[in-house]
Amino acid sequence: MSSVMTNTERPSQEPELRPAPPPGKLKRLWIDMKRHKISYLFLAPFLLLFTFFTIVPIFTSIGLSMTYYNMIESPRFIGLSNYRLLFVDDDIFLKAIGITFQFAIITGPIGYILAFFLAWLISQIPIKYRFFYTLCFYTPSITSATAMSVVWLYLFAGDRKGLINYWALKLGLIHEPYLFLQNVNSIVPVIIIVSLWMSMGIGFLAFLAGLQNVPKELYEAGAIDGIKYRLHELWYITLPSVKPQLLFGAVLQVVFSLQVFDVSVQLVGIPSPLYAGHTILTHLFDYAFIKFEMGYASAIAVVLFVIMLGLNRLIFRWLGRE
Repeated sequence: MSSVMTNTERPSQEPELRPAPPPGKLKRLWIDMKRHKISYLFLAPFLLLFTFFTIVPIFTSIGLSMTYYNMIESPRFIGLSNYRLLFVDDDIFLKAIGITFQFAIITGPIGYILAFFLAWLISQIPIKYRFFYTLCFYTPSITSATAMSVVWLYLFAGDRKGLINYWALKLGLIHEPYLFLQNVNSIVPVIIIVSLWMSMGIGFLAFLAGLQNVPKELYEAGAIDGIKYRLHELWYITLPSVKPQLLFGAVLQVVFSLQVFDVSVQLVGIPSPLYAGHTILTHLFDYAFIKFEMGYASAIAVVLFVIMLGLNRLIFRWLGRE
């Protein structure tokens, strides 16, 4: 009897069931790799090449940026001295940052909008003519800087034989040849013009492919809902449908606008007159392959990488949100 009373007085306490904690990112990745072995096997060559040619150089550059390394002596650790020199003592680098951002602010949005607008116009014409116009706009982006510079140097030559100076003198617009590539006030505008001409690259093709793959049913449904004009179709149907291509093109345009180098070097050389066309990448090339100060050049590369990474994150937050 007492044992029964004891059992009734002490209610059984069942252990509390708690959900298992979710696996971490690495464990989830490992589970996914085991589940999709064949897929990751096909990805392995790319991952190896990406690691060897991208990840390893990034970390190597970060390490070298904290050393003094002239390719003759062994790297000597100096901490953050290179970064202090960049932002405190190197006036040319600070000028290069200003020129690079001036270039990016102008060519980035204009080149991006121009590429999309031309792709949209080409998508409206009959299919049999699209290849011709696509080739015309895309060809400048794959033309080598050396071949391109021959044409533009002839156009902007600072003597009477330059095409622009020749016609300006003949029409009486100027009285003496204008030095387009020697005047510090015209160097950046000339580089911007040439770069915009070359900006119809992979982003342009991505826009064109996205526009051609928008389902026609969406436009038919829009017409039923009252959308009659092309601009309304563009705003309410086309742009939301090609958002992945818009994001891809924006990232490429940021990379292109911040990495201006070939155009500047071929037109105005290194260094340009009074460093008027000196960009971050030009400054990097100067220290890496002319002065052979690899530690300092690595610090410049790291700064450029951080700038590009930050701008791309902003683009993803703006265009990548749902």
